Formats: sequence, C-alpha cells, structure tokens
Amino acid sequence: MQNASRAGRLAPLHPRLAAAGFRAALPLAEWFFRHKDIHRPNSQFAAERSRDLIARLARGETAYLVGISIGGYHNTGVALVEVTPAGGPRIICNNEEERFSGQKHTNAYPRASLEALTEIMKGSGIGPERIVACLATYDYSLLMAAGLRSVLEEFPASLHLAFQGNAPAFDGDQLKEGFKAPARLGQLLGLDCGVPIIGMPHHDNHAWFSYLASPFARERQKTMIVVVDGSGDFASTTLYLGEHGVVRQIRSNASLFDSLGMFYGIISSTQGGWTALSSEGRYMGAAAYGDMDRSTNPFYRQLRSIFDLRADGDVYLNRSLANWPRRMLRQPYTPALTEILGPPIAPEEMWNPDAVLRVEDIHHRPNTQERLDKAAATQMVFEDGLVHIIDRLIRMTGSDRLVLTGGAALNAAANMRVLEHFDAGYYGRVLKRSTRLHLWTPPVPNDAGVTIGAAYAFAAAAGVGLGPSLHHAFYCGRAPRISDNPRRSGGCRRRGLDWRRRCVAQIRNRGHRRPHGVHHRERRDYCDLPGTGRDRAAGAGSQVDLGQPLQPAHARTA
Repeated sequence: MQNASRAGRLAPLHPRLAAAGFRAALPLAEWFFRHKDIHRPNSQFAAERSRDLIARLARGETAYLVGISIGGYHNTGVALVEVTPAGGPRIICNNEEERFSGQKHTNAYPRASLEALTEIMKGSGIGPERIVACLATYDYSLLMAAGLRSVLEEFPASLHLAFQGNAPAFDGDQLKEGFKAPARLGQLLGLDCGVPIIGMPHHDNHAWFSYLASPFARERQKTMIVVVDGSGDFASTTLYLGEHGVVRQIRSNASLFDSLGMFYGIISSTQGGWTALSSEGRYMGAAAYGDMDRSTNPFYRQLRSIFDLRADGDVYLNRSLANWPRRMLRQPYTPALTEILGPPIAPEEMWNPDAVLRVEDIHHRPNTQERLDKAAATQMVFEDGLVHIIDRLIRMTGSDRLVLTGGAALNAAANMRVLEHFDAGYYGRVLKRSTRLHLWTPPVPNDAGVTIGAAYAFAAAAGVGLGPSLHHAFYCGRAPRISDNPRRSGGCRRRGLDWRRRCVAQIRNRGHRRPHGVHHRERRDYCDLPGTGRDRAAGAGSQVDLGQPLQPAHARTA
C-alpha cells in the first residue's frame, strides 16, 4: 500500500521529554493510587489475590471476580464472572450503567449497575466473601503516566490538553469520583472496610475476553488478535497472538495519538456535527452515500496523507495536519487540514442524536454530496490503515484466524472490507495457501465489554482454563426501574406513565433517506441466572426510559 507524498511531521515534537516524563510519573502515580486502594496488576496485592484464586480453585470452590468501570471514561458498568475448577470463567452478568440511567455512553460512577449486581448476588446466595478480586478496566497508574507523556509530546501547545472541558468520552470530575470506588464498594457490600481494586491493562481486557469468547480459542491454529481503540491506558493499537487458549502481546504502538480510532472519532464529530461517541456509526452510514472510489473521490488523496503507513505495520499520525495532539476538539485541525476538509464544527454547535426524541426538530446541515464524499474519504483512510496493520500481522504469523476488537471494531463496513481484501486470492499470492481470512468480532468489542475482559484477564493470569464458549449475547439481568434514575422519576410520574408495564422501543425510520435519520440502540447488558436469562432478554433488553429523550421511537405494551 502506497503512502501519500504530502510532507509532514510524523513524530512528537519532544519524544525524549515525553519519555522522561512518563518514567518519572509512573512511580508517583503508583504511590498515589496505592493510597487510594487502587493497585497495579503487577503489585504485591494483585499477586496475593491471584494466589488466593488458585488456592480456592484447588480446594474445589467456586470463586467470583468483579469487573468494574469506575467512572470518568465512557460506558461505565460492572460485570460478575464465576470461576470454577472444571468450567473456568463464566459470565454471570454485565450491567452497563446506561441501561439504568438512560444516558447513552455514560461516564458516571455505575451506581445503579452495582445495586443491580448486589440484588443478583443476594438472589443467588453469593456473599461478598466469595469475591476474590475487584478488577478495574484501566491500569490507572499507567494511564496517568501515559497522559503526561501525551501532554509533553507537543509541549507547550499541548498544555491545553490538561484543561479540556468534560465531554462524552471523558469527564474528569467523574473520574475523581471513581477514585472513591473502593470505599463506596465496601459500603455497598456491607463491609467495615473498603474493597481494594486492581487496575487491569485496558487492551489486555479487550484481547482476553474477545479471544476466549471466540470460536478460535479451542482450535489448534494460531489466532491473531488486533485491538484498535480510540485510546487505551498506554497505546491505541496493540497486537496479540492467541494459541492454545493463551494470549501474548507481540506489538504495541505505545502512542495515544497515532490512533485510527481517534482519527475517525474526531473527523466524524467535527464534520458530521454529532457529539463524540454518537458520531462514528452515523458517519460510517453517511460514507455509503459518498464516492467510495479511491481514484475519483475528491478528498481521499489529500486526506490519505494524514497517516504514514510504515513497512513494519505501524501507523503514524501526520501532526502537521492533525492538531488534536495539541488542542483536541477545541481546535482539532491545522490550517493544512482545514484546507482539505474545511473548518471543523465546534463542540457547542454539535448535537447529540442519542438524546433527542424527534430529529425532525433539529436544524440539520444539508447532506450535500461534498459532505458525503468527505465521509467516504474518511472511511477509506480508516480502512487503509486497518488493512495495513492486519496485512503485516498476517505476513508475520501466517495465520488465517483474526479476532478484531476495541472500539474501532464496531466499524462494520471496515470489517467487511477486511474480509474482502484478505480473500483466497490474497492468501494464494502472499502465503501460497489455499485459505482465506476468518474474522471474529465479539458482541461487545468496545468498552462495554472490558468489564468482562478485566475479570477474564485476571483469571487467565492465574492459569484458569478457557471456560465455556459464548453461545449467545443475552445475559440480561433485572429490568431497569424508575428508581434507578432519580433525576427523572418525579417528572415521569407526573406525566402519568405506568412504569409497571414493560415498554418496547420500536425503532422507526420514517421518510429518512439520509444518515441523520438512521438510529440504532445497542443491547449490552447481560445476566445468566435462573429467571433472568434469554427468556427475559427481549423485554428487558429493549426497555426505554420514556423520561429520557432518545432516538425516534414510540412505545407499546409488551
């Protein structure tokens, strides 16, 4: 794949300063979080918990692990995983906070999810003493050190990153609240002390769950695992190899900004006009209406130069075009990128399609062919980078099994492009083999799945076996109640809504031929306990809080 010829700076302005800052910050961050009762995965506390898990399993006991996203970053929630000597890890539930609050992609502390978890535990006779470890979805010490590294890379212009306002993807105030999680968990479980938390590496969480849940984990062949994220706690792209039920990391780009996912998120938001996390899927849909021919799209050739694709499979951001390593959404484009795409839409001019009941009431920018062609160019650039990464990994490993995960794996159009590219003809030419790529993307490749992944990764480090395959994606716990969202309970009662009756959302798409009218709500809250499983999945999984404006929908009684 050829690189574009446009010149640009492809490395941080101060790589040595950034690396020195990272090294200095990491032990300080470890000290800080240790005093918050949040520990690293290589800490003495984590080792002690791992030994306890092994000992319990050796005695034939059933143990439990809790995975938790404590707040600050999007898609908070909590998962409960059962671990048995014979069966390995098994998902009991995965409660995502948005299901209870009605706030899409919420980054708030998962209060309602945890309360629902305690009800599940009580109903199943699971006491807090049977929980071996509570695992967070980030290695927070690593995350803080990597954050400082990112700020120092473009110093002093990047100092603005430290003073960014709260946004859908990140809320600093909620993160600070999340640091109180050990004490709050202790109170919730009725203990006279806090519950220590072990922060697990973010991309390991993606990789372990996605691989172990895949049909490839029980095969003899090597399996490639590609984690492509907006950003993790150390990197934005990490490559793994799975074999015989064991995952090992083989490459990390060690950068938060050399990110395909961040590129797609920022361009889709600042060109599409939607808030972050609600923009990517809609922009992917818009791309289908644009010119998807690389030879004729008027924006593709110039936009393609925003990444440099190296022979070793690495992808580097052109920082002469992208200004988000310095200003994020406040001033995401350099003048050179503005020349290509036009000015970005400012955050205050964006709207959240997941918090609007009637999109007809929103003033939309016209879906001109120019805007749609920009979406198509963005999609093709993203696909180029993804194909480049996978191509190098295939040549390195010779594998025809791929687990693709991380938030960017939600780009279904790019996934289809990957399958089309790595067909039988490719394998015949490159590896002289008669096969084609087999691709698995889990039901929750994004951060809704890392709560499960944190528990799976910890169990795997203790030598626990594979566990059962993921035969379905319906592990729904109890239905949300109006009391889960006290902010809206009074208003909903005043409107006379009968919350004892189950409401099922009927997605409608009346008369909308353009992407702004297409809406989709994902189901990602699962529980596998008697009376709360697949028989309730359709109802509980489709509940909508009518007190919270969502996408165009109407309600009917089930």
